Amino acid sequence: MFCSASLQVTTQLRIPSYFFYTSGVNAFTVLLHLPMLNKTWKSEEHDDESTLLLPNTYLNINGLPPILATDLPSSSLNPKDASHEAFMFISKTAVQAKGIIVNSFESLEPRAVKAIKGGLCFPDSVITPPLYPIGPLIAEPTASNETCDCLTWLDKQPRESVVFLCFGSGGIFSEDQLNEIAVGLEKSGKRFLWVVRFPSPKERNGHSSVSTEPSLDELLPEGFLERTRERGLVVKNWAPQVDVLNHKSVGGFMTHCGWNSILEAVCTGVPMIGWPLYAEQRVNRVALVKEMKLSLWLNESENGFVTAAEIEECVKTVMDSEEGRALKERVAVAKDEAKLALSGGGSTLNALAKLVESWGQGQS
Repeated sequence: MFCSASLQVTTQLRIPSYFFYTSGVNAFTVLLHLPMLNKTWKSEEHDDESTLLLPNTYLNINGLPPILATDLPSSSLNPKDASHEAFMFISKTAVQAKGIIVNSFESLEPRAVKAIKGGLCFPDSVITPPLYPIGPLIAEPTASNETCDCLTWLDKQPRESVVFLCFGSGGIFSEDQLNEIAVGLEKSGKRFLWVVRFPSPKERNGHSSVSTEPSLDELLPEGFLERTRERGLVVKNWAPQVDVLNHKSVGGFMTHCGWNSILEAVCTGVPMIGWPLYAEQRVNRVALVKEMKLSLWLNESENGFVTAAEIEECVKTVMDSEEGRALKERVAVAKDEAKLALSGGGSTLNALAKLVESWGQGQS
């Protein structure tokens, strides 16, 4: 999508070109609607020109459940944001593509797929580009003979007893937030595997001048690692996420709602707790919780802070409640549907066949 400017050239040269969107179809519908939403907002009067919508405004976007304005990417609400016009350009340019390729499958996001295929997201376009959902495209578990310490630890835990917390490469929290997570996990009484990425020196309370990484003992509440060592494991910076999610001991996943992470959890049948941090992740959470019903919603304060009590409650719910069991059943169905999509005659292989066929037509 960030190379969409090339479509202006290829369209003039009549070179068939395709727009590949690596997130979900629900998020793509938001991207396609941005020019229309922007036009509506600018036709209204606003006392504060730095924002286009009030935080409590609900939007009705074809293919999505009602979504709060604040769940859209921040650049959508702020015309002064440096990326605002860039995303408007990407949205308007996408319609010039010969086809739209997305990393998803039809049964995961049926309403959004139907909205795009039905032309509901292209009201100003004469022709709706064909949509090709060719996912889920995710990494396979590693075949390495070297076993990670966290996998060895998981081998010793009961089936589906561990909640896995991992927030992607950008999932860096303040020390205050790390402490709140630790307190919530400890009070939950549940087993956990937690990947902690270290905050920058400026975000470290009490030792902001330290340039080297502090130890986990320095960052987390005093005695936390010792008190929870029988049922918890905290690892620095990285864990093999696909291997962890595929492990039989994992029964829940607290995630930043990055699209790859969502697909990996769906394909391994692990229910989620959604804690979005940036980009389109808040849109992903709305779809994940309200449309797909495969995740719990983690409540945040206005500044994005999450309390220990909220973390404790969500962990308990996903791991040991009727609501959590219902989530697991729905994710198990989605896992089977993902396999079906990738099988002979499945929607993904059919979409891929049509995509390849369109390449042949482009050659003629």
